[in-house]
Amino acid sequence: MTLSLFDQFETPWYIGVPLIAIALISPWLFLPTPTPRWLNSRLVTLQGWFVTRSTQQIMLPLSPAGHKWALLFTSLMVYLISLNLLGLLPYTFTPTTQLSMSLGLAVPLWLATVLIGMRNQPSHSLAHLLPEGTPTLLIPILIIIETISLFIRPLALGVRLTANLTAGHLLIQLVSMATYVLVSVLPTVAVLTATLLLMLTLLEVAVAMIQAYVFVLLLSLYLQENV
Repeated sequence: MTLSLFDQFETPWYIGVPLIAIALISPWLFLPTPTPRWLNSRLVTLQGWFVTRSTQQIMLPLSPAGHKWALLFTSLMVYLISLNLLGLLPYTFTPTTQLSMSLGLAVPLWLATVLIGMRNQPSHSLAHLLPEGTPTLLIPILIIIETISLFIRPLALGVRLTANLTAGHLLIQLVSMATYVLVSVLPTVAVLTATLLLMLTLLEVAVAMIQAYVFVLLLSLYLQENV
């Protein structure tokens, strides 16, 4: 039973093609695109408003030097939200439940922020490893601790995204299995579990959007320390 619960997080293959590749491409096919008409549709207008407001919130903690990352951060957030929401549909696969996928996004972007800081302001970037006024005896220990905390940031980014989505998917599957079993045995209890399942699904939709936003927001905070 335990293995069957985690089978949904294995990368499926069909006719020798990994479906994770299709899942990574499919979000762009569902995003509405502007038309050559003077007036856009309501869906395109709503999408534009959402992207504008989200970009403003993400760029809020950044100085003007970091605003050149706006296009990358906004595209990444929309992409992650689309991946997470599409993964909630039946018979679909969520790539962000794979730790390799999350770390593949987190490590290069985190490394880019660190390299930018080392290139533009190396003294300021290295100053984060040792707080001002530290006693002499604690200097080696604090440098080691701050270095470990610096290198653990991409791991925390990837694990946070993967763990939250994996836990939500597992909980939804467990409650849905309980509802299916209780329908024929205890219909009244099955109604309660079905209501709980609906609430969990709505919560998971919110988690899918929030985790994508938190992922990009933390990257913007890391960037702010290095620009």
